[in-house]
Amino acid sequence: MRIGYLECFSGISGDMLLGALIDAGVPAQVLSDTAAALGVGAHLHVRKVMRGGLTATKVDVVTEYGDQGSGVSDQERPHARERHDHEHAHSHDHEHPAHDHLHEHAHASHEHRHDDAHAHAHRALSEILRIIGAAAVPQSVKARASRAFQLLGEAEAAIHSIPIERVHFHEVGAVDTIVDLVCAAAGCEALSVDRWLASPLNVGSGTVQCAHGTLPIPAPATLALLGDAPVYAAGAPMERVTPTGAALLRMLEVHYQPLPAMRVEQRGYGAGGRDTPGEPNLLRLLVGEESATAVEAMRVDNASEPIAVPEAEPVAVIEAVIDDSTPQLLAYVSELLLAAGAWDVYRTAVQMKKGRTGVEMTVLAKPELSPALRDLLLRETTTIGLRWRVENKVALAREIAEVSTAWGKVRMKVARWPTGKVANAAPEYEDCRAIAQRHAVPLKDVMQAAMRAYLSREEDHRP
Repeated sequence: MRIGYLECFSGISGDMLLGALIDAGVPAQVLSDTAAALGVGAHLHVRKVMRGGLTATKVDVVTEYGDQGSGVSDQERPHARERHDHEHAHSHDHEHPAHDHLHEHAHASHEHRHDDAHAHAHRALSEILRIIGAAAVPQSVKARASRAFQLLGEAEAAIHSIPIERVHFHEVGAVDTIVDLVCAAAGCEALSVDRWLASPLNVGSGTVQCAHGTLPIPAPATLALLGDAPVYAAGAPMERVTPTGAALLRMLEVHYQPLPAMRVEQRGYGAGGRDTPGEPNLLRLLVGEESATAVEAMRVDNASEPIAVPEAEPVAVIEAVIDDSTPQLLAYVSELLLAAGAWDVYRTAVQMKKGRTGVEMTVLAKPELSPALRDLLLRETTTIGLRWRVENKVALAREIAEVSTAWGKVRMKVARWPTGKVANAAPEYEDCRAIAQRHAVPLKDVMQAAMRAYLSREEDHRP
């Protein structure tokens, strides 16, 4: 399985991910063409910089409001208020000092005070989604970027207790964020990664000054987007994970874990805005094939010999949340999915927006069956959208054994480790149920008798 691993030892932001993608081999032209296709009057400025003694790629979004490629360093103009190598999402007035990463400014219906002459317009989320939808980029890129912006808007709305329709993005910040999210989606697709992973996130520390007061880092919107992601703070006080960075992690459906066994084929370093002495302000991206874990060992039943873990294989996970369908229809669709080759289909009750109860339908299948199963879900249910991803699974080898009880024969499902050692055994439910009904005995008695017969047989066969 091809994986992308994000090492967020200095956080993540939009410009950092774009830089890492280009540094890892994504053609800069792919991202430049994507930015141009948006039609928002912005282009990318790409250059090599040094961060903590390491060479990295820095990407700036150049808009009609200011040129990021002018050659002026971040340190030479640290207080330029309308610079765009910042990304921050707050429903507050602009009173931020210069920060370290690109900041996008998202605002609710508040009064905006600018000390300079930039009194720019604001864009509602619906308008931004229309811009993305009209861009001449692949549909998969549009879907990913739109989802990220939707998540960003939902986070702002929840924090400030306002309807999402009232969340407006400042013209400058909106352009930067649109470009960041759509270009990142295009760049990630160009890498053909099956699964995205990341290290725990260094979110930074300290505070940021806003018109409504002093807010802690990570910013409220960032914290809301990160959810239960593992976070910590290290290094000099500064904002390291921005709202755009957090939205990108959600967009890629990142799983957090230590660096797995993998063969690294591509690597890239994306630079943040500030060069922090002694600690490289970088995002590192590793791309390659995940190695099998068949040699990993574990002990079972306190045995002294190591037991090999089965080799991992990919599994497609498809999910759709539905709140306007009948139980009969969902049961019918489940049968269709299983008949079409799904390994498993299960349904979970979930609470949706406005307090409605819905059902999340989850489908597990071979990755190559994913397109057909996704089409089936969209065709046969009332959902208008779904999500899917590829994960790893391990499965023990299984076999059927037969044992005798006082009431008749019962089949046993037996799972074995690759060494042949029994890992688990269980009586077949339907066999036990039929015996219990036929002989008018408790089901539990039949299941216990079958298990005792199997264990007795195994004991007799031990050397």
